[in-house]
Parts: sequence; structure tokens; C-alpha cells
Amino acid sequence: MRHKQRGVTFIGWLFLLIPIGLLLYSAIRLTPVYLNYMAISKALTQVAAEHKGEQQVNPATVRSSLQSRWDVEGINYPEVKTIGVTREGDKWQLEANYEDEVHLFANISLLVHFDKKAVVE
Repeated sequence: MRHKQRGVTFIGWLFLLIPIGLLLYSAIRLTPVYLNYMAISKALTQVAAEHKGEQQVNPATVRSSLQSRWDVEGINYPEVKTIGVTREGDKWQLEANYEDEVHLFANISLLVHFDKKAVVE
């Protein structure tokens, strides 16, 4: 009488674990990039709330506030001068539109695009 095979073979385990391992490794490599984005998002929102209702808002004061928050949070990329500060009607809009690249292995990298906007009312 023949017994049927039960369980997963070694090759089966390889087919299961390699994609899971690649996804886990990618997530680990992307975590600092997303933490940086969350810090930038928080800083933009706080600066917009800080200058809410002010009559004398200008790009220089907004960038100065952003730079002090960048220094506290330890944000190195993107630089404050690349943050867009534009006027739309009676409101100011802060925009962080940038890309960040994460090297995985060999010649494979991931490119992540971020676009965060905050409005000073």
C-alpha cells in the first residue's frame, strides 16, 4: 500500500519563502523613507497651524519656521529651500513634492514619490 505524501517539499518552501523574504526586506528598507515623510508631513501641518490667521505671512518666515522644525526632527532630505511656498488667493500653500530612492540589492532600487500639501489659512 502506497502512502500519499503530506506537507510541503523543500522546493515548495523555497517558492513560498523567497517572495515573502523579498517583501519583508523591501518593507524594512522603505521604513526610514516613510518615517521621514511622516516627519515632513507633521512639520508642514504644524507650520500651517502656527501661521494660521497671521496677516504678515511670507515665504521667508514660513521657511524659517520649517527649518527650525527640520533641525529638531533631524530631517536632512528634502531641503527646506525645495519646499514650495505659494500664494493662492488669500491663502498660502506649502507643498513638499519630492522623490526618494531606496537601494535594494545589485542594480535594483525602489523609487517612491511623495506629495504633501498644507494650507495656511
